[in-house]
Amino acid sequence: MKFAFAGIDFLGGVFEALTGAGWRPIKLFTRPCDGIYDHNETVVAQARRHRIPIQLSRLRTADLDALTAEHGRDWALVVAGYPWLITGWPGRVRYALNLHPSPLPNGRGPYPLFKAILDAYESWGVTAHVLAEEGFDTGDILAQEIFRLSPDETHETLLARCQMAAMRLASGPIARDLPARWRSAEPQGDGAYWPRITDAERTLDFRQGVGDVLRRVRAFGAIETVARLGEARVYVSEARGWTEPHRHAPGSIVHRHRRHVVVAARDGYVQITRWSTLSLADAAQTGR
Repeated sequence: MKFAFAGIDFLGGVFEALTGAGWRPIKLFTRPCDGIYDHNETVVAQARRHRIPIQLSRLRTADLDALTAEHGRDWALVVAGYPWLITGWPGRVRYALNLHPSPLPNGRGPYPLFKAILDAYESWGVTAHVLAEEGFDTGDILAQEIFRLSPDETHETLLARCQMAAMRLASGPIARDLPARWRSAEPQGDGAYWPRITDAERTLDFRQGVGDVLRRVRAFGAIETVARLGEARVYVSEARGWTEPHRHAPGSIVHRHRRHVVVAARDGYVQITRWSTLSLADAAQTGR
């Protein structure tokens, strides 16, 4: 089957999985990325290897019309990690679907992975669904893969697991059986939309227990949490900790060794082992 792909490297393995299953790409729709949190180098390289057009601006109905004029209606628009709502596809393309990194209907929204760990979900998943014209991530479900989460799951391990599951869905049920699954797609029912995480939700609160503080660190991983160390605001990407009775005020620095800083939490200590006074974005701007 022919397909156009709309997305970035976040779930860019879907592009590779479909071509590996014999599907033929006809165009890439992507977007400008900051090269810090978002990347598109891999999908752009794949598009260039297949010698297909690349578009960085938002996908409009005129773009679908142009593809339909060239390829007819018998192709699929596959979306994975694309920020803009796509409308007007019915009647222009036979199939339009999105791969979303959550077990829908739970976790609709731009990036649900943080909250999956913050809220200590015991299982998670990836869903392929019909692209809805009204609202993000609400279309009928075509296929879904669910997996158990580890008690010490991190942002990086969950991201990798979602990427691998998305590739399996793409190369398996979607590539092999899309027409039949399209006919039998199941409505989602009620669900919840999860908005973007705020800086407040990224901030460590040492009045909490060690387990809660470390869960927040794991939930963001290399994306960084924010902490107050004395008078300094720092960005934390790695920490460890242990429970131990003490009389230190939560948030107080009780020990330093080189760049490792031990901070008192409610029921023990958190050792911050990787941190910076600059966020990733600020460091990139200053060239550090």
